[in-house]
Amino acid sequence: MNLLDPQGPVAAANSTILVDSVFIMLVIVVPTIFAILAFAFWFRASNPRARYQPDFVYSGRVEMVVWAIPALTVILLGGVAWIGSHQLDPAAPVPGTGSPVRIQAVSLDWKWLFIYPDQRIATVNTLTVPAGAELNFQLTSSSVMNVFFIPQLGSMIYTMNGMVTKLNLRADNEGKLQGLSAHFSGDGFPDMMFDVNVISPLAFPDWVATTAKTDAVLNEESYTKLMQQGIEKNRLTFRLDDPRLFDLIATQHIPPGPGPELLSDAGRPHSGGHDAR
Repeated sequence: MNLLDPQGPVAAANSTILVDSVFIMLVIVVPTIFAILAFAFWFRASNPRARYQPDFVYSGRVEMVVWAIPALTVILLGGVAWIGSHQLDPAAPVPGTGSPVRIQAVSLDWKWLFIYPDQRIATVNTLTVPAGAELNFQLTSSSVMNVFFIPQLGSMIYTMNGMVTKLNLRADNEGKLQGLSAHFSGDGFPDMMFDVNVISPLAFPDWVATTAKTDAVLNEESYTKLMQQGIEKNRLTFRLDDPRLFDLIATQHIPPGPGPELLSDAGRPHSGGHDAR
């Protein structure tokens, strides 16, 4: 989960912004630390060469230094962050090799559902993608607001009930990565992790074919059971019965998840389900 070990172009650009920002701040911080030590040493009580100026009030040169350098630093930092963040628009295309892979992600309480509408399969808490391909994510939530984040691939983005957000990424190298929820969403939040398996483009069709042979079917009925609040330790796979399932979730034709139980004024538990629109 190393932010400084990017495995895709978006994460690499984020890493560059972070490193550049730290370097710019160090250019100010390091000389300031040395200046503090130098001033403390020079103006020590035992130094007869240090001039004592109790009536000193103003110096234009000092004012210029103490105001100009921080102002220029803020402008430079702001420019690096503003330009970099706008270039990394989550919806901007990230060209890759081969055909783009569409993935529809749904944050549940407390698990992640990934739907591959073109391949007619779905997985829970595991995401498998081909190296080098553009990954087109559509994201929504079945319950409370959440955040989808794969640190080594780049930009985190919110998932919200009743709406769809978009994110484009690319994984350049084969290997195992980890994704997570980056937004507190209740008791099971720490367990909202998912595996990211980046495999060869040649192996991806084989993985799809194997997954499509699973006995479990994802439809409205099985989804309704899946979205119930709970922690799923297993990595589940499904055949997708209806490729419109994600749209039904996002438009709330399938009602949102029940959410946590809350205590009423009378002390009796009642459902905390809600519509976040």
